[in-house]
Order: sequence, then structure tokens, then C-alpha cells
Amino acid sequence: MPKVALGLSLAGIHGDAASLADVARRAERSGYDSVWTGEAWGSDAFTPLAYVAAVTSRLRLGTAIAQMPARTPATTAMTVLTLQQLSQGRVLLGLGASGPQVVEGWHGVPYRPPVRMTREYLAVLRKALAATERLEFSGSVYTVPYTGPDSTGQGRPLRSTMPAAADTPILIAALGPKNVAMAVAEADGLLPYLWSPTRWSGAWGEALEKAPEGFQVAPTVLACVGDDLDDCRDQVRPRIALHIGGMGSRSRNFYASLVSRYGYADEASRIQDLYLGGDRAAACAAVPDELVDDLALVGPLTRIADQLATWRDSPITTLIVEPTDLAMVEPIASLW
Repeated sequence: MPKVALGLSLAGIHGDAASLADVARRAERSGYDSVWTGEAWGSDAFTPLAYVAAVTSRLRLGTAIAQMPARTPATTAMTVLTLQQLSQGRVLLGLGASGPQVVEGWHGVPYRPPVRMTREYLAVLRKALAATERLEFSGSVYTVPYTGPDSTGQGRPLRSTMPAAADTPILIAALGPKNVAMAVAEADGLLPYLWSPTRWSGAWGEALEKAPEGFQVAPTVLACVGDDLDDCRDQVRPRIALHIGGMGSRSRNFYASLVSRYGYADEASRIQDLYLGGDRAAACAAVPDELVDDLALVGPLTRIADQLATWRDSPITTLIVEPTDLAMVEPIASLW
């Protein structure tokens, strides 16, 4: 069985440089392969990684995720090229389309069909990272140089002045079947969220069967270590309820659709009804134990060790752990 790497999510550390440095150093000492940051409508994903790069020497630095609609492909390329040079090539670029509420409500740009947008974004990005030729692209979403009706007509193709980083691994956060199939065809890996190590095949299997050798699958998993199993479950229920119930609208919620494909359609519908109705406490309580146990690592270390065996048997290459308490960083690493 291929070796599975251990990653650590730095979610929850925002603007606290001392805590960020401490956790990064602890992760490196205890054997984590990588650390990962994300973004929604607060802290960005890249700035913390630049800081971590300065206080570590081995850890790989991943974004899970950086939002594509927040930056042009060229802006992402500039950021990655700079960070790759500063970190001596440790960057793993995770990208996601986000959702309409964030894209239009925070970034103020139109929400594009994610499959087409991502495919074009990757094409422009890879050309910019390669830095071997002037950047030119003509698509339905992106045109470089820009030639729209409000252009000046003075844009000209440019090539990056930074050293190339064409071998930067690019992973895509995809949940829907079409987007997953596109990620398998166009990217170097997949960043799933709410991955089920027991039911993944029904939701992801058909697309992943076509993945080339070396394709990466790096899910983020919530983890809570403690002797009281029920308390550990209760600590991760709010995050699961948030994604199923609140990360999207009734008509478009990728996470609710995913757990429905796992076989939890009735549960997902009830969680959404309660969450969107304003009763978040009831929505959390409606997340069943079975679903918590399927999507998260919870309970005493001995129990989590048994859970990890199931995760290792699924086709993942990196397990990104997101602990509810940073005191759990070393105990979880000890199981690895």
C-alpha cells in the first residue's frame, strides 16, 4: 500500500504570529509532511504560509484552498512563483471555485460555471508558472491580453520575470461529479472535504478510476481526541452542520449534495431545514453519530488509531488533519 503523508490544517490561527510559528515548528518536529491554510472572507491563504516558510525548513506549504475568483490566474502565478522561491520549492497549490454567496457577495465578481472556469484558469496559470513564453490565452472566461469592449487596446503579452515553477503541484477542491472528473483530467490532485473513507467509492470512485499514476487525493478531516466519545462528537458536529446546512443555499449546497450521495439524503435535508430556519443548535444535534464517525476522527487515541486504518485503506495520498484543539497535534502524529 502506498505511503500516506500526514498534513496539518492551520485553520483557526488568524493573525497570531507567535501561535502560528509555534504550531508550525511543532508540526515539523513531530513528523507532519505539510501544513495547509485556507480562506473564506477573512484571512488569506498565502500570507501565513510565507511566515511558516521563514520559521521551518522541511514542511511543505499547501493552500486548501485559495479561491480562484479572488485572483486572476496571473496574480496567483505571481504569488506562487514568489513563495516557491522564498521557500525553496515547498508550495502545494490548492485551488477552489468557492460558491456564489462568497464569489458575488464578498469578491463582487460573477460566479462562473466552475468546470469551465477552472479548466481555463488552470491553462492560464500553468503557462504563467512555466515562464517559458509570453502569456497569451483566448477562452470564454479568460482572455490574456484582455481585448474586451472596454479595453484600451494597449495590452501586450508578457512573460514572468521570476524563475519558473512549472512543477508546482496543483490540486483542486471539487465535490460534484463533473468537477471531480475535470480535476482528474486537468490537475495533479484533488482536495476533498467531508470525505468518507467507507462510502467514497459511490461518490468519487468512477472519476478516480481514471486518475493517472501519481494523482494526489488529500482530504481534510476534522479530529477531536478525548476520552469522552460523545463530547468529542459534539465538538465536531457544528462544523459538519455548518457545511451541510449553511455553506450554500437550499438550491445549491455542494456539501449537502455530497453527503446525500453517501446515503444520508434524509439527514442532510433535515440539517438544512433546521440550519436555514435559524435553529443552528438543533441542526448540530441532527448530525447523527454515524455520520460524525464516518467523516471525522473522534474519541480516545486507541479508537482513532482504528479509524485511521480505514482511512489508509481508501485512495488518499495525504490526510490533512484539522484538530479541534492544537494540543492534539503531537498525539495524532504519534499514531502516524
